[in-house]
Amino acid sequence: MRNIRTRAVHVAQETGATDAAGAPTSRPLSVPLVQSSAFAFDSADELARAMAGPDGAYVYGRRGNPTVRALERTLADLEGGASAIAFASGMGAISGILLALLRPGDRVIAQRCLYGGTYAALSDLTERYGIEVAYISGDDPAEFEALAGPRTRLLLLETIANPTARVPDLPGLLAAARRHGVLGAVDNSLASPVLCRPVELGADIVLHSTTKYLAGHSDVIGGAAVFADDALRREVWPRTVELGASADPFAAWLTLRGIATLPLRMRAHCANAALLAERLSGHPAVTAVHWPWLGSHPRASRARTLLSGGGGLLSFELAGGREAGRAFVEGVEVARLALSLGGVETLVTHPASTSHRELDEGALARAGIGTGLVRMSVGIEDPEDLWRDIEQALRSSFGLTK
Repeated sequence: MRNIRTRAVHVAQETGATDAAGAPTSRPLSVPLVQSSAFAFDSADELARAMAGPDGAYVYGRRGNPTVRALERTLADLEGGASAIAFASGMGAISGILLALLRPGDRVIAQRCLYGGTYAALSDLTERYGIEVAYISGDDPAEFEALAGPRTRLLLLETIANPTARVPDLPGLLAAARRHGVLGAVDNSLASPVLCRPVELGADIVLHSTTKYLAGHSDVIGGAAVFADDALRREVWPRTVELGASADPFAAWLTLRGIATLPLRMRAHCANAALLAERLSGHPAVTAVHWPWLGSHPRASRARTLLSGGGGLLSFELAGGREAGRAFVEGVEVARLALSLGGVETLVTHPASTSHRELDEGALARAGIGTGLVRMSVGIEDPEDLWRDIEQALRSSFGLTK
């Protein structure tokens, strides 16, 4: 198989012009943007056949589009899956999969430290539909084994947890899920297929907020689910179509454009984050640094085994608690105070008051999120400029002289 750097550039698009014998004569270098909501037919029978499934002729944008399908094929290839469904957002992908797979009375076993939006979606399913959710640390398959039962339908994990950067025992947990006939879903947004491909570790579904590293330029909203077995995609596709969270072709086109440079960007994100994590770990105002490849990280050995890089997300705990965290994110000048992550620019947030605001103090503590935690999505700027910015913000926040 070709290297992922090559596959990211040569995306899986449909063939271009053909001659009378059907042989290709030319093709566009970039994937064409097909900005059409509907497609015309000459025959009522052809239209009817096209309505039968996800892979027929294009009918209506919510059911499929050439540009969107090129993105789906590309993501399936990069992740080593059989097929994919693109969504309008990462939460559209998560909600679409949960609603398509779960019924009242089912049980989900989930990693305790999850993205706040995922946590909120699971809580809503419990309240509205009686779907039980049990949480585990993600460190020991025995935790899953103790909770799995006949009603357990789904195991939900994150390759790199947001924002604590914890890396669960993916091979062990996914193998345990398979033994119990439970589907394993992994949110791979923070790692991207450059750093980890969960299908190779036993995942049935790989989820993405394509908004993040895949698109990479803070200019598009999107999501995706990649399936190890195409039969599962065919099972959930009708329900996701009815949900209406289908990807927009222009968003898909922007994401494909971003994917071409994904491996190069991930290399820069990881290198910058490594430098900043090391320096932050020795700063007097910082009590803890969370970056998967950092030697002091509690799961560094596992992260180095499962990931081909430490990622671009790091978090650090400030000694001054909530007020210190807020002062820091307001004091940076090169980095920007903004939600989201994975873009080329460095962003900072204070999770306790933003992405994880749905969690009370107890839930924050159980998830390992301190009130002084700062999340930094490290961009691809010059790392020394970033470090100077961090130092001045820390000096300002704590009244330090140097």
